[in-house]
Amino acid sequence: MAKLVHNDVLDGALNIIKANCNIMTVCNAQPTTRDEAITTYKLADVAMATGDFTLSVGDTNGRKMAVAQKAAVAVDVGGTANHVALCDGSRLLAVTTCTAQVLTAGNTVTFPTWDHEIADPV
Repeated sequence: MAKLVHNDVLDGALNIIKANCNIMTVCNAQPTTRDEAITTYKLADVAMATGDFTLSVGDTNGRKMAVAQKAAVAVDVGGTANHVALCDGSRLLAVTTCTAQVLTAGNTVTFPTWDHEIADPV
C-alpha cells in the first residue's frame, strides 16, 4: 500500500521554523539544546526573520525550506565551525552540518543559502 502525506502537513513542520526562528548560529560541535547552540558551542550568530525562509517543492520529493544567505557575520569566538543551528526564544528548532571551516574571532563569516528538506514517506 502506498504512503501519502499532504504537502500542507510537511509545510506545517517547516512553517514552525519559518514563523519562530529568530537566530542562526554556527557552532563548533553539534548542539542538542538551545543553550548549547547560542552559548556553549556558538562561534557566530545572526538574527533571522520570517522573510529569510522560502518553502518549495523538495529537490527529490517532499518539501524544502531555503534559508537565506547571511553575509559578513561577525565571528565572536574562534574555532572550527561544523554545525549550523536555528533557534527561537526558547527552543533549538533544527541543526545541520556544514563544511568544516576554521573561524577567527574578529573576522567575519558568510552563511551561504542552504536547504532543510522533509522527504515524502516511503
